Amino acid sequence: MDFHPRDLQVSKIYDVKDDRDAQAAIDEMVCSGFEKSGYRVLMPKEESTAKRIGYMITTGITHGLRQKGADRNIRYWTYHHDEDHYGIVLIGAAALSKLGF
Repeated sequence: MDFHPRDLQVSKIYDVKDDRDAQAAIDEMVCSGFEKSGYRVLMPKEESTAKRIGYMITTGITHGLRQKGADRNIRYWTYHHDEDHYGIVLIGAAALSKLGF
């Protein structure tokens, strides 16, 4: 990987603290789509919470895009964002290639 995920430009950043926030972020990302840009999701560094939220985000987006009939070719990276947050960057493959990666 020639870049760090935090260096990717995204259209919106979601600060997700619990399951309810995760579901709202999933719904908004699926409705907006991944064709033109990506999204960053910040999660608390509590291990069990981060794992649950990360799993909800990745599977929820795949499921939502399948139901919508949209392209599910999404790239994502999970990383340590800062001392308080883990991060996930999600971006469509077409948008990633437009950025030159």
